Amino acid sequence: MDEEGDVDVMFSSRKIVQVAAIAATMVLHDSGRAAATAHDAGSIAEQYLLAAANQERAARGLQPLHRDPALARAAAKHAEQMAAHGGISHQFAGEPELTERGANAGVAFSLIEENVAESPDAAAIHQMWMNSDHHRANLLDPSIDAAGISVVRRGGEFYAVEDFAKMTRSMGLGDQEAAIAALVRKRASVSIASNANDVTVARQTCAMDSGYAGGRKPWFIMRFTAASLDRLPEELNSRLATGKYHQAAVGACAVNTGSPFTSYNIAVLLYP
Repeated sequence: MDEEGDVDVMFSSRKIVQVAAIAATMVLHDSGRAAATAHDAGSIAEQYLLAAANQERAARGLQPLHRDPALARAAAKHAEQMAAHGGISHQFAGEPELTERGANAGVAFSLIEENVAESPDAAAIHQMWMNSDHHRANLLDPSIDAAGISVVRRGGEFYAVEDFAKMTRSMGLGDQEAAIAALVRKRASVSIASNANDVTVARQTCAMDSGYAGGRKPWFIMRFTAASLDRLPEELNSRLATGKYHQAAVGACAVNTGSPFTSYNIAVLLYP
C-alpha cells in the first residue's frame, strides 16, 4: 500500500513473440534438376541474388543483409528437395517446415521468411521475386538482417531458395537482465537492485506464473516474453513514467516453449 492509501494492482503479461512469414509459392517452370556446388561465399548465382537483394534494399534506405552460413545450409537442404521433386514448394511430405529447418541448421532467430522459385534462367529469378507482392515484401522486410540463399541446378532448371531471418544471439541471464536494466534506467530515475539475493528473488519471480518470491512485496510486477531486448512493454513504460517507483529488480529465466524462435523471459519488479 502506498502513502496515499491505494494498492497497486500486480500486472502479469506474458506474450510469446513469434513471427513466421512465408511468401506464397510461385511456380515458374516445371522441369529438370541437378546438384549445386557449395562454397563459403556461395555460388555465382547465389552471390548474384544476395547482391541484387541488397541493391534493392539500399535503394530504399534499408540495411543490407549479411550471408549467414547456417541459414544458407537450411536453404540448401530445401533447394535440394525442390530439385529432387522437380518442382517448388515451401514444404514437401516428410520434410520439416521452415522454422524447424532453420532451427535444425543452428540458426538463432526471432523471425524467418522464405522465397522459392524455379526457372531455366538464374538471372531472371530475382526479377520474378520482385514482381510478386509476397516475395518482394519478404526481400524488402526492414526487420530482417540475414539471408541464406541456395541455387541448385538440375536438368537445365535452377531451383532457388532465399531464407531471410532476424538473427538473435545467445545471451546468458545476466546479460539479459543488464539489457533490460539499462532500458529501465533510461526510462525512469530508479535504482536497480544488484545484490545476489535481490537477483535471485527476481529470477524466481520470473519463473512463476503469478505472485512473487521473497518476503518483500513489489508494488508492481511485469512479466513478459520478448523476441528482442531493445524495448520495454508499454504497460511497464507507463508505470515507470508515474515517478512513484524508486527501485527495481530485474530477473530473467529460461524459456520452455519448445519453439524454434529465440525469445527471452523477463520479470521487472518495481518498489517504492
